[in-house]
Amino acid sequence: MVHRRNKGIPGLAGLLALTLLASPAAAADPNRGPGIEQQIRQAIDAVYPALVQIYVLSLRHGGGRGRKFESTGSGVIISREGYVITNHHVAGKATSIRCVLSTREELDAELVGTDALADIAVIKLDMSSRDPAGGPLPIARFGSSEALAVGEPVLAMGCPLAISQSVTRGVVSNKDMMIPKRMSAPLRLDGENVGSLVKWIGHDAGIFPGNSGGPLVNLRGEIVGINEIGLGLGGAIPSELAQPVSRELIEQGRVRRSWVGAGFQPLLKNGTAAADQGALVSGVLPGSPSDRAGLRAGDILLNIDGDPVRVKFEEEMPGLIRRLLSKPVGAPMQVTVRRGGEELALSITPELRDDARGREVEAREWGVTLRRLTRVESKELRRPSPEGVLVSSIRPGGAADKAVPRLRPGDVIVEIDGKAVKGVGAFNRFTDEISRDRQGPVPVVVAFDRRSERLLTLVEVGLRRPQRPPAEARKAWLPVATQVLSRKLARALDLRGKKGVRITQVYPGSSAEAAGFRVGDILTHVDSQLIEASEPQDAEVFKTMIRAYRVGSQAEFTVIRSGETSTVSAELVAMPTPEGELPVYEDLLFEFKARDISYLDRIANRWSDEESGALVSQVDAGGWAAVAGLKARDLIKAVDHQEVRGVQDLESRLEAAGDSKPPNIPLFVKRGIYTLFLELQPNWSQGNGAARLDGAEP
Repeated sequence: MVHRRNKGIPGLAGLLALTLLASPAAAADPNRGPGIEQQIRQAIDAVYPALVQIYVLSLRHGGGRGRKFESTGSGVIISREGYVITNHHVAGKATSIRCVLSTREELDAELVGTDALADIAVIKLDMSSRDPAGGPLPIARFGSSEALAVGEPVLAMGCPLAISQSVTRGVVSNKDMMIPKRMSAPLRLDGENVGSLVKWIGHDAGIFPGNSGGPLVNLRGEIVGINEIGLGLGGAIPSELAQPVSRELIEQGRVRRSWVGAGFQPLLKNGTAAADQGALVSGVLPGSPSDRAGLRAGDILLNIDGDPVRVKFEEEMPGLIRRLLSKPVGAPMQVTVRRGGEELALSITPELRDDARGREVEAREWGVTLRRLTRVESKELRRPSPEGVLVSSIRPGGAADKAVPRLRPGDVIVEIDGKAVKGVGAFNRFTDEISRDRQGPVPVVVAFDRRSERLLTLVEVGLRRPQRPPAEARKAWLPVATQVLSRKLARALDLRGKKGVRITQVYPGSSAEAAGFRVGDILTHVDSQLIEASEPQDAEVFKTMIRAYRVGSQAEFTVIRSGETSTVSAELVAMPTPEGELPVYEDLLFEFKARDISYLDRIANRWSDEESGALVSQVDAGGWAAVAGLKARDLIKAVDHQEVRGVQDLESRLEAAGDSKPPNIPLFVKRGIYTLFLELQPNWSQGNGAARLDGAEP
């Protein structure tokens, strides 16, 4: 559910809070009685079985990448075939959907179609996995939101706060609820102004985050709205809008609407009788159907195809917008306007309405997120056509960010290596050609428009694989951990004036253990040379002294133990391979890094030499691995039930999974003293990171 915060009207937030605290049951008191209680029970019995709890994994873009996030919402089954209506902001960007029915059955679902302008989406349950013995699906039916009356009892059904199916009770408070202009910005979803089309049914039945997409139900057991927002009062999308939108999404997969390219607003309050009819034309986009028909800003729209227009108040605007959007595409529309004291007849031929914004997708090789230019966006950018690809966000440190000059959000890519990028299809092809059979980034010349300028830059397109640094010569090492014998610590140990280090750990099975070193030993000299360490910043002094020796040589240490001074001779061994030189695997699809186990990992975790696996060193927030629950310091022991002894095994197992593309990949991991199974659930359509944008050719 979308909640709005008041920022503009002092005291209104408190008023809304008081409204929210009012008891829905108390509000319904005038209607209480044996008869209404029976109606409520019958309404619940009619709709409650069809309620669906929806778990969604979606994509959110920003910072040059797509981040996955999990959310929950509500829906209601509206057909025996398994179609479920919900909100666009619940499921419109889903990569995977799981539904829980009122019977506790769990079914996967897929997105059928979505409409950001009405904030309605339709998903379809996967009926193939359902037990036929479960019988037919329960369904709920639509009723008339127009027939509702203020004060009429209603029920809000859904799954608030991810709780299982619930019902709250209230009354219709307002049939023309809109977001006040003075209260906050309009409700926008993917660039669409939802409030331009929707007048919400205001009600005081308790709704919370998670109720989004659930039905508002009258006492006849009919869906009269789809709950969407909370403004203190709940707000539901009327069934008169939700039902036809859902029907078209089921039949066509999208909603086709008309576009005339003009803006409208309520009549100015000039008090004249002539101003009681019509709507004010606030603006006309150049090159639009309205512009070609001769419509002008300041005209008063009097009628459409002979039907009068009256928009004197803001609440009357959505009705006009619905009329215009529902006109047949390509069929001339006859309108009458008043211009000055004269009435003019104009013919406007609507075009197919484009989305306000194209769908955003990550192009990993470029380090950007991109989207196609829509018709309105191209006009807002004062471009002659929607050709090109719009840069939406930049990944810090990515290829586009490192270009000179670097790309910025709002730039429009028009050429790659001299070839025109007319749209997303061309961009995809060029990216594939550049990246095919390449082991590293490839420099390409990119032409892009920034406002009125045409700029060139060089972008190294491609994914950089982690390079293992060259191995350094192994230095001498005493297998112990130490801390500096600071002045304060020396005084506390009654060793005033002494310098050196204190042993904090003796590594088991090492030459230091064989030599007899113990935790608590104070080392002051190495072969009679003073260890000049008395401050915390001197932590490297002792290690540097040891590294000056040859591997395999003997050194004699002056040791203070329990107040007694003695000497201990120990063999200096080769330093273990540091973490920075261990083999690293970076998975660009699942977005995590892992490396082989180091000697010090075994010591810190008390792992035996037989312990094996790939140790996770980094998990990117919002990546598939993060969504699965993988964490840094997890030890991956198996992939798809096949043992992983190191990063080489991990890479081969995940590459094999990439070839077969299963819906999920089980991981067996060790986390501390516990083990658990996790599931990677990738969207394989992303491939190995190549950009895939929506839209038709070119």
